[in-house]
Amino acid sequence: MSETMHSPRDTEVSSHPLRANPAVRRMLEGPPLTPAHLSMVLLVTDSRADDGPMPTTTVDRIPAVMRECSRLGIPSVKIFAKATARDATGSVSLEPNSLMARAVRAAKGSAPEIAVMTETCLCSYTPGGLCYVTDQHGRPDVTATIEVTAQQAVAHAEAGADIIGPASMVLGTTRAARAALDQAGYSDRSVMPHVIYLSTLYDGFRLTMGATPHAGADREFQISPTRPADFVSAALRLVEDGADLLLLEPAMFTADMVRDLKARTDTPLFPFSVSGEYNKLAPLDAAGKRDVRTLTELCTTLRRAGATATVTYGAVEIARQLNS
Repeated sequence: MSETMHSPRDTEVSSHPLRANPAVRRMLEGPPLTPAHLSMVLLVTDSRADDGPMPTTTVDRIPAVMRECSRLGIPSVKIFAKATARDATGSVSLEPNSLMARAVRAAKGSAPEIAVMTETCLCSYTPGGLCYVTDQHGRPDVTATIEVTAQQAVAHAEAGADIIGPASMVLGTTRAARAALDQAGYSDRSVMPHVIYLSTLYDGFRLTMGATPHAGADREFQISPTRPADFVSAALRLVEDGADLLLLEPAMFTADMVRDLKARTDTPLFPFSVSGEYNKLAPLDAAGKRDVRTLTELCTTLRRAGATATVTYGAVEIARQLNS
């Protein structure tokens, strides 16, 4: 047979309408990823540092970011705040004029239609970078951690936060946050605890926010990636404790968990594409611009698995691409 000739099978494959006809391919495509399926991450610091592992913003810059999110159709933001003053109990996080409180007020004041999600944790407020309060022996003080997390929840709600995010995975923090919000008159505010696999992908965030634990890289309450049943069990327990939504991280390692949980609960699922994913999947080009094509593919995959939306540092960049 001549090299230029094709078998009937070759002709059949090459002329398949789903491959050969762009109009038919577009007609048969599933629901697309849209900006409504994204949530923007804001790492808020007192002063902006453009040369750190992760991009940060300051309170005075938040209104511009919020207006851009609104223009692009991004319906929510997730705020993390880095404290400069710290203490063993994380009490600075409860101050009415804390950086988190000011960030939330700036966000809601400039775009009230956008849902503001916060993190209630202690890693950015304690000297040792731990997610919990410790006792005199350096061990986790679960009772004290639950109490301060509940107080943080109310402080964030008072500032205007719509969704509160207990992030330490200390058992009892979600139930306590829900009870504290209800008692303080904030029953209309939602609780979205974090369900977290151990991973090296958090290092960029930890370095940027001063949240690297001095005792080591691991977190006692996070889940081994070899134990998916524990991840699902922890997530369902949090729903029982009053979670209205669930944040699953890191996003690229939780697609199977999204699918499993989708079959077990109607609770909205928000995979969090963390700092390491942003740096690896949205690298900077020679001009200093992020190439978010691969990160967009991840968000599409998670959407396909059943995610309500993906929380990502690249939300604005992806939304611009989707809207272009």
